[in-house]
Amino acid sequence: MSKLNPTPLITPPTFDDPSLKPTWFHHLWVATGCTAVMFSLANAAVYGATDSHTSLKTILAGFIGYLFVDLFSGVYHWVFDNYGDLSTPILGSHIDAFRRHHELPWAITKRRFSSNLHVTARIITHVVPAMNLMWHDRPVVMGFVGMFSGGVLFGVQIHAWAHESKRKLPAISVALQDAGVVLGQSPHAAHHLPPYNGGYCVVSGVWNRVLDECKVFVGLEKVVFFVFGVQPRSWSEANSGGTAAVAYFEEVQGRS
Repeated sequence: MSKLNPTPLITPPTFDDPSLKPTWFHHLWVATGCTAVMFSLANAAVYGATDSHTSLKTILAGFIGYLFVDLFSGVYHWVFDNYGDLSTPILGSHIDAFRRHHELPWAITKRRFSSNLHVTARIITHVVPAMNLMWHDRPVVMGFVGMFSGGVLFGVQIHAWAHESKRKLPAISVALQDAGVVLGQSPHAAHHLPPYNGGYCVVSGVWNRVLDECKVFVGLEKVVFFVFGVQPRSWSEANSGGTAAVAYFEEVQGRS
């Protein structure tokens, strides 16, 4: 694998860039989001420990929740990678961020923990506490909610780890990647390399192989084009960041 260096083409941002640093509000949102997820998991553990049958169902629900959040991340990623632009109402800035991510794939590794997670943490903070109140004594539901919401909350950080060489990651992150619990560098690299039309799932990545081999998203793109006449960006390789992005992922793969 070639170990090209993209620095001469595009200078990666540094930690001195104020836009990459978290604010106290970011820290607060992440703290409240983590608390909501922990309450879900705690409810699942406490109420699920009543008997072995309930415990087994709760664990299974958590496993299914983690599987589903990976699939959800793939559908979500595919939509925002391929459709809409900065002028899209409400979601325009979010869509533009996805586009810029492909142009500067290393930028996600330069952001601090709270900078990466505060957006998803806000969503979790607004949604999950109500579920905890309504279904706190239903461990199967709490198991699913806890693992699904945990994947949503930490998905961006998992994604960031997949953009960094293993030698720069904490040992626990590398262990989770090697075990297939979270997305690794090599599986995710395919998403940023030609033909730019697969590898959309970014939590565990467990769905990527079947979705890509069955050409699920390629088929959906054809349906959208037939019904609405809208071409996805992947058809024009507009999700490509150019030679710098390709070189970066070749280097990450080579160093991992």
